[in-house]
Amino acid sequence: MGRGRSGRAPLPARRRRGPHARARTSARGRDVARAGATPRPRSRRDPRRPRAQHGSDRGALPGSREAAMSEELRVLILCYFFPPLGGGGVHRVLSFARHLPAHGWSCTVVCAGADDYWVRDETLTVPEGTEVLRVRGGSGLTTWLKAGGAAGGRRSGSTFGLLRRLSDWWLLPDSYRGWARRARAVAAARVRRGDVRALLSSSPPESVQLAARDVARRTGLPWIADFRDPWVPLAFRRPPSAWHRARQEALERSVLMEADRVIVASRTHAEALRERLGPAADARVVHVPNGWEPMAEPTPRRDPDDRFLVVFTGTIAQLPDTEVALEAVHELLARHPDARRRLRVELVGPYESGYEDRAVALGLTGIVRFTGPRPHQEVRGLQRRADLLLLWNPHGPGYRTMVPGKLYEYLETGRPIVALLPESHEGAELARRGGATIRPPGRREPRTDELERRYRARREHGRAADEARPWLAEHARPVLAGRLAAVLNDVARAKVS
Repeated sequence: MGRGRSGRAPLPARRRRGPHARARTSARGRDVARAGATPRPRSRRDPRRPRAQHGSDRGALPGSREAAMSEELRVLILCYFFPPLGGGGVHRVLSFARHLPAHGWSCTVVCAGADDYWVRDETLTVPEGTEVLRVRGGSGLTTWLKAGGAAGGRRSGSTFGLLRRLSDWWLLPDSYRGWARRARAVAAARVRRGDVRALLSSSPPESVQLAARDVARRTGLPWIADFRDPWVPLAFRRPPSAWHRARQEALERSVLMEADRVIVASRTHAEALRERLGPAADARVVHVPNGWEPMAEPTPRRDPDDRFLVVFTGTIAQLPDTEVALEAVHELLARHPDARRRLRVELVGPYESGYEDRAVALGLTGIVRFTGPRPHQEVRGLQRRADLLLLWNPHGPGYRTMVPGKLYEYLETGRPIVALLPESHEGAELARRGGATIRPPGRREPRTDELERRYRARREHGRAADEARPWLAEHARPVLAGRLAAVLNDVARAKVS
């Protein structure tokens, strides 16, 4: 059975349900908050409709293409990470919600509860006009980590690793599947109000994609699946057995085949999916990069203490090159004892405690600082003040396609960058285009030599000038939101034509 003219592959044999089909809801999973409020869940028989603090409703989906496309368009975004939760997974979806209204699409976001992650950023604000439906409960890993003392953006790597391995064995596709079932019910109930024109789901966690798939099956709405990261090949989510891998790949394929469009954050990921899915997928797989967000306020571009400031920003977990970088700093201090007065290394973001313990063991207290999560605006300011920005990814072939959002932020600052990436990785290609120095990951000596060269240049010649990168304008998130809006327009038109 096909799905209109959207190009979606045939669904598995099962009874399709119409746009007013009843969504099954769990009594445990209907704790919903809108734009910060936390009302009591309502019974399905309650005639009162919950009203959002922002946004408006425009009635049922009209039958004609012209009428449907002339009214306000609303997309329901199903994701886990959304403010006040922090971390790298927040910013892509937040930018969509911030900039899509300028392209004619209002947003309803179904997301996690405000306390359902170990990282928060209270300075990230929900865009005006965005309707937010919060589904509490979170991941079992989040609950267990809190019980184990994870707080303030610091957690035990050994504890998390054990919990991750246990969940990989018993919970498919991931530990968020219970939350996703409750979110699915909330999303389906919101769709029944009649003003939603399209679905957009963003992963990880991958359970989000399965929830959106089920909502699309029930309602017939066009659906766009956004993959910030690949599903199966990343090392920290490697399936523990051949059976698990086969099952994960089957779940992933069901999403790829049923979504009207698949958007991905890297070009090489898009190419890999097109190769897997065949020529019919060429038009359905769309590359929308992570990009960078224009800063609301200018920040100082010099460190007030005139130090040689080295900065890494991002989640510091399961990153072997972090320890190698600490050893390189230790070696630099052995070569240049005067650097103890001039050098400061800031590692900014959520981190695993073992790295901080290693820095102390190397005698780097007072030189290397693990700040934990900081407000995003503050992080962007620190990037601009840096004399040198460092970038590295987890190891493994699955990361060849990964281009982290912080690389775009680094490039936008114009500051010097050293990227510790294999030459074949897409991130290395982008960094090289921006004038970054590429060094092999996992090796201390080249890193120490590069750090020494930069330190001596700073000491002898002063702060390096910013490098202009005008081509980055095409990667600004307001521009990329226009690219996503064009995809939304295509699937919405195909559905009502």
